[in-house]
Amino acid sequence: MEVAIAFNLKKKEEDKPPDYFSEYDKKSTILAIASALRSKGHKVNLIEVNSKDILKVFSKQKIDIVFNISEGNGTIYRESEIPAILDLLSIPYTGSDPFTLALTLDKAMTKRIFRGEGIPTPNFQVFKRLNTPLNPDLKFPLIAKPNREGSAKGINVSCVVREKRELYGKVEEIFKSYRQEVLVEEFIEGRELTVGILENGSISVLPILEIDFSTCREGIERFYSWRMKEYQGDKELGLTPTFFCPARIPKKTEEKIKLFSLKAYLALGCKGLSRIDLRLSKSNVPYFLEVNPLPGLDPEESIFPMMAKAAGIDYVDLIEIILNSSLEKRCN
Repeated sequence: MEVAIAFNLKKKEEDKPPDYFSEYDKKSTILAIASALRSKGHKVNLIEVNSKDILKVFSKQKIDIVFNISEGNGTIYRESEIPAILDLLSIPYTGSDPFTLALTLDKAMTKRIFRGEGIPTPNFQVFKRLNTPLNPDLKFPLIAKPNREGSAKGINVSCVVREKRELYGKVEEIFKSYRQEVLVEEFIEGRELTVGILENGSISVLPILEIDFSTCREGIERFYSWRMKEYQGDKELGLTPTFFCPARIPKKTEEKIKLFSLKAYLALGCKGLSRIDLRLSKSNVPYFLEVNPLPGLDPEESIFPMMAKAAGIDYVDLIEIILNSSLEKRCN
């Protein structure tokens, strides 16, 4: 099979914030996916998505299916760009469609879907202007974050605030740096969990993964921030979280989380695979935060392959499952 991998390559530019390209993939990730596909007998073509002529590039290629890990090129709903082009050209691709990718990139809209489906999520408010009055029903501590970013961009220890003046200072900072509305939600003190969902003939929920920050240096964030993701394992920075998969949670809590996760996956129209992030309160109440239909697939660092491994799926087979399940779904 002729498989093209559509990707954006991680890079650094001096005039950009340090997390500007954090959603993009490292070269080693792209090569790992290509190697996995080739080991299954596929011919692989690498296509970096950084050109205004990308429509022509795809239309001139002999492609049976695109393995899509592209995050797009900076537009509001950028993750939808490549799938929309591929739909136009009738080229199958892995993962979710443009609508789902646009919807899930908007954290507040995703949370509204959660509410409509009865899925617990922290109370929240969207700040479209700096002078937006704070909803008095929201309870501190609160966390402020850019509403339409992935890879925890714009989220660090200073985003968790405990009084109004601190909140408005953080909201102003996010407005200036990311030029978009700010999501403000109640911060759930407790544990960080993530759930992987994978389609392989049927939809299955992978073992829940827990991120334990107690092994990190004191004074840094106790949630999966951009810095934590980017530099995890760095002992000098003290960014050394411990991963437990399956998570160390009661069986009833596990069953409840898996049920809600599957409900969220279906409600948002996800296809192929997704990762769902949540916080578990100290009283074991799960609060769902967001859904990522384009989870990282680095074989060494990304969480999704960790969960697949805990389910008995090695990396090469995981990549083949993602490819085949998406091709079958789009051919039916």
